[in-house]
Amino acid sequence: MNLKFLTQSAQNAARTAQKKLPMKKKADPRHKLRIKTVKKLFEQSFGKDINIDKGTEAEKISERQKEIDALIQKFAPSWPVEQISPMDLAILRLSIWELKFKEKKEPYKVVVDEAIEIAKEYGTETSGGFINGVLGAIIKTYPKLKRN
Repeated sequence: MNLKFLTQSAQNAARTAQKKLPMKKKADPRHKLRIKTVKKLFEQSFGKDINIDKGTEAEKISERQKEIDALIQKFAPSWPVEQISPMDLAILRLSIWELKFKEKKEPYKVVVDEAIEIAKEYGTETSGGFINGVLGAIIKTYPKLKRN
């Protein structure tokens, strides 16, 4: 770590910040799991007979799909669920499930950031903004989601 600042306190603060907030890497197992889940949900949107492993996040999301889709419809009323791109829909389903239904919740900012990053990587040019808007509206409406 080669940090050059004018004062020792600035150097110490920079080191502390780097230790507390490590850079997110694509090799992060949580990121990889999210990608795998989104891919499985995307695949499922093309056929209901897709084999989903028992106990996986994709299965848990599928069990709550009607509730999740109702939230998407409520917070993206201009876009019927059938018209949302399958990739955007998969990302939204995962993110909403993480925010509302997952037992061990991640901080809402992490969930939104991950959703946007996945959308940038796998979605269209407008996917990130669309997903950010829908998730932002949900979080604003349900302040309990901010508790973590």
